[in-house]
Amino acid sequence: MNLGYLGARTVAVRLLRMPVFTNNLQGAEARSSEDVKSAGRVEALVQLLRSRSYEEIRQRMYDSAPGSAWWEACKAELELRNGQQVAEASLAMSRASEKMRASTQHFEQLADTLREATNDIAELLRGTQEAGRRLEIAVYVTIGVTLVQLFNLIFLAFRKR
Repeated sequence: MNLGYLGARTVAVRLLRMPVFTNNLQGAEARSSEDVKSAGRVEALVQLLRSRSYEEIRQRMYDSAPGSAWWEACKAELELRNGQQVAEASLAMSRASEKMRASTQHFEQLADTLREATNDIAELLRGTQEAGRRLEIAVYVTIGVTLVQLFNLIFLAFRKR
């Protein structure tokens, strides 16, 4: 993965373009040519560090004096790798966020379907309850008619004797 804004060349160019405030212009010109040589050396060292491990680069940076070519090269390479890790983590977070959004939409659809099914079942239960009440009334009527006919039969049986 190559992030152009964190490349070694860009870091070297940034170092070159950094303003230098001085009262001595001749010393600044001499340092400017030294900076160009140093930036070229830093770029070459960064290329050398590409195949090294993260821990080895950090150790070399700590072993070098701040501001030295090795220190600058190690710093540039570590910033590049850290930038790549941030970019990869950002991409992973973006993908996870997209998956979470899709899952949330799916759960919302499932919740709507569940709510509709619950309403349908509630309506069926209300209908069943009304049918149960009608059945209860029919059973009471049947029991009443049966009792009336039983008494009528008993009455007819006692009447003949």
